[in-house]
Amino acid sequence: MPTLDGTDARILLALVKDPRQTVVAMAESLGISRNTVQARMAALERNHAFLPFDHRISPVPLGYPLTAFISVHVQQQKLAALATQLSEIPEVLEAHGLSGRADLLVRVVSTGAEDLFRINGKILACDGVERTETSLAMNEVVPFRMSPLLKRVLAP
Repeated sequence: MPTLDGTDARILLALVKDPRQTVVAMAESLGISRNTVQARMAALERNHAFLPFDHRISPVPLGYPLTAFISVHVQQQKLAALATQLSEIPEVLEAHGLSGRADLLVRVVSTGAEDLFRINGKILACDGVERTETSLAMNEVVPFRMSPLLKRVLAP
């Protein structure tokens, strides 16, 4: 993907600040033409700058107040199939392949300790999983963010 320039960074920061604003409103607030904003956003989309447009929805009102991170140790030759199995567990929000001691880090949500035990059991039952280690999330200290990186593009 091509490197972002200052105009791209300004557009993305405007989207971070107000993701619901119209292209016209964004163009007006940034002092650039609507056509420029539309063309830049289309180019950003073609270059895969945007992640899926899911709103960050809290799992708490859905009945899932407990978040945990499960480190998963797997048989390497079964890793691809395991990704499919994990994606079929609704409480698995995301999974990342790692270097280091564990092979995967899986973020899950649960209704409580007993439910977390059930979810961990589902992960352990997946073909290729050797063992897991579970850590409870006590607090989100730094939420997902992109603004500091976008502002860096704008810095002289």
